[in-house]
Amino acid sequence: MSKSAKGMTLVALAMMIFTTVFGFANGPVAFYLMGYGSIVFYVLAAIFFFIPFALMMAEYGSSIKGENGGMYKWLEVSVGPRFAFIGTFMWFASYVVWMVSTASKVWIPFTTAFAGSDQTQKLSLFGMSSTQVVGLLACLWMIIVTFVSIKGVKGIIRITSLGGLAVTSLNAILIIVSGIILVANGGKLAQPMENIMHSPNPGYQTPISLLSFAVFAIFAYGGLEALGGMVDKTENPEKNFPRGIMLSALIISVGYALGIFLWGISTNWDMVLSGKSTNLGNISYVMMNNLGFEFGKGIGLSEAAAITVGNWFARYTGIGMFLAYSGAFFALTYTPLKTLVMGTPKKLWPKKFTELNENGMPSYAMWAQCALVVAIILLASFAMPDSSVFYRILTLMANVSMTLPYLFLIYAFPKFKAKDGLDRPFEAFKSQKMTILVSVVVFVLVLGANIFTIFQPLLEGAGIKDTLWMIAGPIGFTVLGMILYENYDRKNNK
Repeated sequence: MSKSAKGMTLVALAMMIFTTVFGFANGPVAFYLMGYGSIVFYVLAAIFFFIPFALMMAEYGSSIKGENGGMYKWLEVSVGPRFAFIGTFMWFASYVVWMVSTASKVWIPFTTAFAGSDQTQKLSLFGMSSTQVVGLLACLWMIIVTFVSIKGVKGIIRITSLGGLAVTSLNAILIIVSGIILVANGGKLAQPMENIMHSPNPGYQTPISLLSFAVFAIFAYGGLEALGGMVDKTENPEKNFPRGIMLSALIISVGYALGIFLWGISTNWDMVLSGKSTNLGNISYVMMNNLGFEFGKGIGLSEAAAITVGNWFARYTGIGMFLAYSGAFFALTYTPLKTLVMGTPKKLWPKKFTELNENGMPSYAMWAQCALVVAIILLASFAMPDSSVFYRILTLMANVSMTLPYLFLIYAFPKFKAKDGLDRPFEAFKSQKMTILVSVVVFVLVLGANIFTIFQPLLEGAGIKDTLWMIAGPIGFTVLGMILYENYDRKNNK
């Protein structure tokens, strides 16, 4: 029997999980918000979230697979159709919020690729602020991507896979260049390692703000719901899948910890990151630019030459991130929507939503999604003229909306385990007591992290506006999901 017929080996599985989950940009964001202290949060998130949640997804995926698999079916079998639809609708909604956030952020690497630094804050048009101009550009991006996606995007995704390779290579650049800078500086760190739990960021000084950072750590391990389908593709899954999860958790958490530490070699927080122009949208490019600058200085170049090297580091990062964002965007414009519309009862939707065009795309539903994303972008960009606040709120909205659907899957897991008559080729949790204990711990962790994130601005006296932005999406989409389901249920009963 060939190796491919047998399935993935332990190492191949661990590396596939690593490439699915690990994100280069999570390191700069963590360093910017929490400094070295973020290492502790990322390691704890691996132990208390990544490992147990990944094993839960593996059990779901191995038991309910094939055409009947996926989040809707997992939740329907475990709890019921109403709960399943609202949970799946929330999962889809998280990608709508991701599109709102990313359509605005995509212009940062685009301008960086040409200029060597973020130029979006210098944009102006007809007296509008830079944030409002970026909002209009984000709407234009969403319309273009939707138009192209409806025609079919296989060629574009192949091209943008180069972005994935470029972003992956950034990790190698960070390791090698940081080593050179460390030697050139005689082993001295740019950011002193004193009390690691004390964040250099003035906005992360209180216990509440520290706890709210947990949602960033959980978000850094996102994409785990896709792991369920890997169980039956693994060689000797009962033994190798849990080992693969443990090994990948170790590799990813060490990768994040090493990356965050390496940023401290070249980046002094007060000198590099405290400026008003630095925000959660452009942090990766600011730090890569500085890495190149410090590298230039370290090898004896003049200041002007070191600045040029820094700009080229930022350009390379911009090109890679722009291509990676583009590839993800073209895929996610239709994949979650198609899964939602085609994976739930057809009667839930207006007839046009379920019709596919000649390219197999739900074109009418995609234009409806585009209109929704454009409306939210316009509302957000014109309501928040300050670019730093704009990107911070967009990032927090994306983090909250992407992690909230996990609560549905975690809540349903003990009920799924208690169901009789299911084929269970893979079981990580053998007893119901252990299942409930693990589910409660992971549920409380994810819920607590989101609560602290949502209510941090309110509790620290920053006003209610930030909190309202973060809860508006989840509440709005939950209500919309309930209306759609009740309408379907009423028609069905008739």
